[in-house]
Amino acid sequence: MGGSTSFRLALQVSGFISIMGTRSKLPEMAAKKKAEPAPGGRQAAYSARNRAALIKVAQEVLAEIGPTATIEQLASHAQVSPTTIYKYFENKDRLFIEALGEMWHGWVPWAFAQTSTTDEFEAAITVCRRIFRVRETHPNFAQVLHNTIKEMSDFFVYADEETAKKVLARIASRGQITSEDFEHRYRLWSSIFIGLMTAVHVTEELTPKQADDALGIGLSVWGISEAKAKKIISRPL
Repeated sequence: MGGSTSFRLALQVSGFISIMGTRSKLPEMAAKKKAEPAPGGRQAAYSARNRAALIKVAQEVLAEIGPTATIEQLASHAQVSPTTIYKYFENKDRLFIEALGEMWHGWVPWAFAQTSTTDEFEAAITVCRRIFRVRETHPNFAQVLHNTIKEMSDFFVYADEETAKKVLARIASRGQITSEDFEHRYRLWSSIFIGLMTAVHVTEELTPKQADDALGIGLSVWGISEAKAKKIISRPL
């Protein structure tokens, strides 16, 4: 599998999974992080600091340039040589994966913490609505989303088969959403969501409120009635 392909797949896993699965258990990214140095010792602490610094730089590069940035651009921003980056990360895609993953796994728990409902599905939808407004609360993260979705428009379409779908299947098994033709509904829902993310964060054709309304219509994919959908998307943020 090529580097850009592995980055795309890891991003897809990182995104929709985090939103749908955090309330029950924050899932690990499908692409495993490179093993962290063992705790203890000056060398381990030195390596940890360097990795953290490179991840921070990668986040800045994702915001300024996007995932198409070259290893040379990364090295220039970090004021190190490409060799130094390769010492800590297999390639630039692996570094970007960890950089974006760290941002996701920092933002998603924050978003859930702002949500008062204990209903798993409604909480996830509320977090989806918050990500439409992420520019207001986390502008740097919003720019990263803009660049990433712009370069890889199928960012959320193919979420991890073993995690996000299991969460939705569990919700469906409780009768909160329909389980009939689950695979088709899942793909359609994912496509709706990335379309709304693109319209809000890339083309800016929709305001967050308009995206909320469209998301409410999209809930019909899961057999949610119009009245209930309006109630869910009108929940105060």
